[in-house]
Amino acid sequence: MDNRAGYMPISPDMNIPRIEFIGIIGLPEVEPGARLGELIAAACRSQDTPLQAGDVLVVTQKAVSKAEGRLVDLRGVAPSPFARQLAAPSGRDPRVIEVVLRESRAIVRSDPDRGILITETRHGFICANAGVDSSNIPGDEVVSLLPEDPDRSARTIRAEIMDAAGLDLPVIVSDTFGRPWREGQVNFAIGASGISPLRDYRGEADAVGKVMGVTNIAEADEIAAAAELVMGKVIGAPAAVVRGHAYLRGEQGRRALLRDRSMDLFR
Repeated sequence: MDNRAGYMPISPDMNIPRIEFIGIIGLPEVEPGARLGELIAAACRSQDTPLQAGDVLVVTQKAVSKAEGRLVDLRGVAPSPFARQLAAPSGRDPRVIEVVLRESRAIVRSDPDRGILITETRHGFICANAGVDSSNIPGDEVVSLLPEDPDRSARTIRAEIMDAAGLDLPVIVSDTFGRPWREGQVNFAIGASGISPLRDYRGEADAVGKVMGVTNIAEADEIAAAAELVMGKVIGAPAAVVRGHAYLRGEQGRRALLRDRSMDLFR
């Protein structure tokens, strides 16, 4: 390469960073009790992208919640007076609001006139509607809930992959959240097994020799966000394979990504 413009010449033996993301299609509609790891391994083989050692697997919350039966039929929900009060200004379904309240341990912000409810879930996530959602769920009267323990969900899928493919692959369970100060939503890691959610560079020297003091990358979130590009919401790809990433092993799970309330400057 001509380096007159200041580019570093590239040696043939330099390790150029490269990661591949592969969407997994062809899975059947996930039913309660399904062994997701087996379904994913079979779908990977069917589309000629079999799982390999070193892969990372990202699985959407919706598929996990379906497999775990985390579904609520709204016809059996009796909304409380408080749920009716919150729902009335915007015309939202008070039954959905009731489910959101049941899945929350605190209301962080609310705007009843616009039907906005930001809550803290029992897991410690801050998100809209406690993760209660009706998209990609068959039936007009059914909503899905977040998994009870997304880290346990990731461990279960990891064990099923081992049984089906003989590979011990890290698993990230992802969900789509909004973000303060920015429009749009991105995928976040809400559960993990076999991978460290954070890559801590504090105390290391950067490319120009300066010691970093605060850089602690939420790597599981970055992987989940990038994987969403090949999963999407309308293409029927509820999981993705991440290939070529030199991840760190770990079992800290989602709690490593949750900021302690004493350190939260925005609540």
